[in-house]
Amino acid sequence: MAIRVITDKCIGCGICVKVCPFDAIDMIDKKAIIKDNCTLCGQCVDACPVNAIVKDEEEVKHKINIEDYKGVWVFAEQRQNEVLNVSIELLGEGRKMADKRGVELTAVLLGSNLDENAELLSKYGADNVLKVDNEKLENYTTDAYAKVIADLIDERKPEIMLIGATTIGRDLGPRVSAKVHTGLTADCTRLEIDEEDGKLLQTRPAFGGNLMATIVCPNHRPQMSTVRPGVMEKAKFNEDANANIENIEVSFKEGDLKTEVLEVVKSEKEIVALDEAPIIVAGGRGMQTKEGFELLEKLAEKLDGVIGASRAAVDEGWIEHSHQVGQTGTTVRPKLYIAAGISGAIQHLAGMQSSDCIVAINKNADAPIFKVADYGIVGDLFEVIPQLLEALDNVDDIVTALKGLEA
Repeated sequence: MAIRVITDKCIGCGICVKVCPFDAIDMIDKKAIIKDNCTLCGQCVDACPVNAIVKDEEEVKHKINIEDYKGVWVFAEQRQNEVLNVSIELLGEGRKMADKRGVELTAVLLGSNLDENAELLSKYGADNVLKVDNEKLENYTTDAYAKVIADLIDERKPEIMLIGATTIGRDLGPRVSAKVHTGLTADCTRLEIDEEDGKLLQTRPAFGGNLMATIVCPNHRPQMSTVRPGVMEKAKFNEDANANIENIEVSFKEGDLKTEVLEVVKSEKEIVALDEAPIIVAGGRGMQTKEGFELLEKLAEKLDGVIGASRAAVDEGWIEHSHQVGQTGTTVRPKLYIAAGISGAIQHLAGMQSSDCIVAINKNADAPIFKVADYGIVGDLFEVIPQLLEALDNVDDIVTALKGLEA
């Protein structure tokens, strides 16, 4: 979008300068000049008495016919021939949107030796699977994946494209959106179809998670979003489901690929897969020190779970950011979430309140965490957790153990 001045019409009245809230207009030689810090708010357009300032809408539309775009696409990310959980989550959300729009749901699968993965996506509700099987796609590279997906979008014209907000998805999404001249809403936590006009309403945290912004893409297609892992409910597995699996042939010319993966070296450092963990034991500022987390590690080990943390604990340097749960960390929905010494800031609650069972341990009976907890234990965590560990040594059913402590 652009705002421009028709100099032949401009009479140099200066009204536009006065109404501009961003000081983005100068008067030079009695003619209005739009500066680089213009935010396209349009107040000058409305205020000009001689219609000398206009919005260039033609530039916005990029001469596309929105009616040509149909269908919901999901980028089915896989690594080492294993489909990521976020891809299954996006199929579940995509299924809802496709049904609401009366269109088909398509999974886009790139890599090498993909037959089993294509069948798996079929069982998770995709109507179509576009399988792009090529040795040059075995390992992710930005150039190759972005080119293949952008070419498919240009050819087949989906109206919605969903990508997981993983390390790969956050790299791929902006590259694809730039190639196909559309917008991208990053790190979405909620997606809805507008009842009135069918547009995709894309909601994401803004201003450090202090408010939620809903964004639409009215003039471009596809409507693209990256979605946080763990936010959406997984698609249901159906053994009897069958999709139309289409093999897509691709070729790359010299110069198409600027990078080549020579070797994949796996890190010996343990990676915390919070978004896939069925049990998470999380600590907050109430842990008091880095050593305090050693107590949580014992509980997590006993439950075969992983360690999580609030932003406060991470900011204190007691634990690495990879363990952080919340809007500025990882969004999770485990079967069991134990929150020890976490008061329950809204940013943290937004990242874990969809857990199946939430147990809160806190000294403060009025802590916000208790409002979302299924079980609440008011007390000193350094006294409660040792009792919990002892109870777990003697009781197989954790729910029974928790009820015993709660009483």
